[in-house]
Amino acid sequence: KEEEEGCLEPAPVARILKYNIPEWPYMLFGALGAAINGGVNPVYALLFSEILGTFSLPDKDEQRQQINRICLFFVFIGIVSFLTQFLQQSYTFAKSGELLTRRLRKIGFQSMLGQEIGWFDDHRNSPGALTTRLATDASQIQGATGSQIGMIVNSFTNVGVAVIIAFYFSWKLSLVIVCFLPFLALSGALQAKMLTGFANQDKHAMEAAGQISSEALYNIRTIAGLAKEKKFVELYEAQLEAPYRAAVKKANVYGVCFGFAQCIIFMANSASYQLGGYLVRNENLHFSYVFRVISSIITSGTALGRASSYTPDYAKAKISAARFFQLLDRVPKVNVYSEAGKKWDNFKGEIEFINCKFTYPSRPDIQVLNGLSVSVKPGQTLAFVGSSGCGKSTSVQLLERFYDPDHGHVTVDGHCTENVNVAFLRSQIGIVSQEPVLFDCSIADNIKYGDNTREITMDEVVVAAKKAQLHDFVTSLPDKYDTNVGAQGSQLSRGQKQRIAIARAIIRDPKILLLDEATSALDTESEKTVQAALDEARQGRTCIVIAHRLSTIQNSDIIAVMSQGLIIEQGTHGQLMALKGAYYKLVTTGAPIS
Repeated sequence: KEEEEGCLEPAPVARILKYNIPEWPYMLFGALGAAINGGVNPVYALLFSEILGTFSLPDKDEQRQQINRICLFFVFIGIVSFLTQFLQQSYTFAKSGELLTRRLRKIGFQSMLGQEIGWFDDHRNSPGALTTRLATDASQIQGATGSQIGMIVNSFTNVGVAVIIAFYFSWKLSLVIVCFLPFLALSGALQAKMLTGFANQDKHAMEAAGQISSEALYNIRTIAGLAKEKKFVELYEAQLEAPYRAAVKKANVYGVCFGFAQCIIFMANSASYQLGGYLVRNENLHFSYVFRVISSIITSGTALGRASSYTPDYAKAKISAARFFQLLDRVPKVNVYSEAGKKWDNFKGEIEFINCKFTYPSRPDIQVLNGLSVSVKPGQTLAFVGSSGCGKSTSVQLLERFYDPDHGHVTVDGHCTENVNVAFLRSQIGIVSQEPVLFDCSIADNIKYGDNTREITMDEVVVAAKKAQLHDFVTSLPDKYDTNVGAQGSQLSRGQKQRIAIARAIIRDPKILLLDEATSALDTESEKTVQAALDEARQGRTCIVIAHRLSTIQNSDIIAVMSQGLIIEQGTHGQLMALKGAYYKLVTTGAPIS
């Protein structure tokens, strides 16, 4: 809620730097280079003022010698500037910043994948919003480290060396000029404060735009079929209006603050030369000293102005870091990375739902399960039937621990799933859903994804494909098992994708197999092939089937008829037909279950 209202507190810089600790050698050498480079400008100003003084020398030979000597110093500081700039900008801080970005993206992605499924139901955590956050936030955090640190060190060194030089030649003139420096600092502080709020607004606006673009591109076929391209362009353009307005406001703030800083520099020049002229006339101060003092401090003021130009990046970085740390700090309700929880050998696959009640976190006002109770022995097949929304798929998600029941328990082999190690539990479960998800890689790799706990050989892939009625089709392809399936399996038919998903489940060798509407969207011919593959996959496994087509579940050991989150009838096909209740009406007339 705090983030949604745009009131997220900026992250402390100390915590950002904590994630950059492994790169401390780079940062140390970068800071050293920045410190040395910070002294270049004041020394340049000193040499420039000194060369002006040589033009007043009456002896031409002495003048030439002085100019040659100063020119050599210019070459020397040019070489020093080159080396220190390379050390500061290219090799050290730039590298440490990119390493930080890579590290944050990795741990951010890891944290996202580690959240419970209910977290993704929140509209703020849509795929478009999350990918935008991962792409932009991690890179913008560099604005508080890396080159930003180098610029701060450079600026402080610049000011420090300039003040020492200035006070050495004329402390009176230096005091007057130094009085203007706090105004430059004030300008930078106000700029940082105001731009931080705009940065937070930018984040929400860009995430909303990213969500629309991601959704549109993912469903491009539907959009094309409905001829809604213009509509989505309009929606996307509307979402870009907010970041546009924020950018204009930022530009105004930045322009005013930067202009104010430049104004202060010119005012400092005016006051300095006025006082310098007075000191030359009345206190016999050498005119070259006036140039040395003014040039040294004014160049340091310019350095502060350059540092303030990083203020927008700094503001974005602190907000980006706050949002990123909010993700990293979140403790998921179901922790997939935890080693806690029970594990045991000889997993059998006995399942029991005990008075389970459940509502989805995103829809707390709708009770999906109202006391589900059913059990299935190892090797048996349990089939859930019922109208849409009665809780069939929800019960399967509770078994997988995508969610935990609000009341009651789900047990496996007598152990409550909430006390079982999540990774261990899911490794014992294979699933084939109505719309199987394939990855943009080869058929062989998609099958191998079924079990990442070991190295799977091609012989095992072929055996799984044969059991899934897939091998003959694959061998007819030019690249056979190396054939790329395309994004979301776009190069394959639905029946072919289903058989790859079945092979993926088989190679996992699970004790529990979940079939969620696995054949409901197939044509008759494809259904026969896929059903034969499913019958093969079910052998020796506890199986839970969810289906609309009753022909696919009549051989199940237990058929549970569900309505409004409850089981109203259960038994074998023969028992339920003899009962002549809801199941009998569904089979004989197709009447909806109530």
